[in-house]
Amino acid sequence: MIKKILKFTSVFLAILILVPNMANAIETEVIDEKWGKPIFVFGSGLNDDEIKRTGELLGIKNYDNVNMKKVDGNDEIKYLGSGTGDSSSMISSVLVKKTGEGSGIKIRINTPENITQITSDQYRNASITAGVNNCDIVIASVKPVTGESALTGIYKAYDANGETLNLERMVIAQKELETTNEIAQENKDKKNFSIDQLNQVIINIKQEINNYYEQNGESADAKEIEQFIRESIEKYDLESVITSEQVSKLNSLFNEYKETGAVNSDEVKEQLRQLADEVSDKAAKIYQDAKDSGILDKIANFFKDIIKAIFKK
Repeated sequence: MIKKILKFTSVFLAILILVPNMANAIETEVIDEKWGKPIFVFGSGLNDDEIKRTGELLGIKNYDNVNMKKVDGNDEIKYLGSGTGDSSSMISSVLVKKTGEGSGIKIRINTPENITQITSDQYRNASITAGVNNCDIVIASVKPVTGESALTGIYKAYDANGETLNLERMVIAQKELETTNEIAQENKDKKNFSIDQLNQVIINIKQEINNYYEQNGESADAKEIEQFIRESIEKYDLESVITSEQVSKLNSLFNEYKETGAVNSDEVKEQLRQLADEVSDKAAKIYQDAKDSGILDKIANFFKDIIKAIFKK
């Protein structure tokens, strides 16, 4: 009986994992004459062999058609305003290609088994805060890492492309990534929690803060920020999951976020709308795919059979 339960659970989880990725592979066999070469930013904790393997994992076909940059501990301090300066732990790497105006951000993790904690939507959410836009990003690692340092690689790629991001926003974006990851890890084993719900909460809080600024010409105060947080948590059914301590962490994050240029950016507003729609559509597609495959009916019937077997005894 246990084996049967595990079999059905495995099939269901497989359906949840096989969700289409939003980003396409980045072309490196030819040079895009309009947007130039993609930039391969590799972690300084990698040796030469690992750099080559990372490039393969990122889908690089021709190194003559990419610009290569190393990201180290000094970059962490430069782009985040803080850090240990430790280069040896910087493993996760990125391939970044600029795209046309209005294309937004597309992010794909090519090695989800090695980026153990951060999801593509978390990266994208934080990247929007930092001011990243109009690019395709692929992330990979040759060994298991949390993935929290990948944002630094994205910032380095932007810098190498001649674009300067706002330091204050980059710092808050990194804090956002770390805070949301911390909350996700603390709740990952709770049955009423999913990372997509948390992503929607973060998006919704930002949208409420940005809408407030647009309507009032000034930032929301601390009391209003807390209200936005609690209403967003309730809206996405996490009120029984998110603790008061975690609400305090979100309060700290968003009282800093409200002071950045992200609150009055039309670009941020549009990207958040797109991301919210895509996260919502993804959840709906998972359910529909499971329904179309018949797996939901099979699971329901399976547990009906278990109940019948129990009561027969």
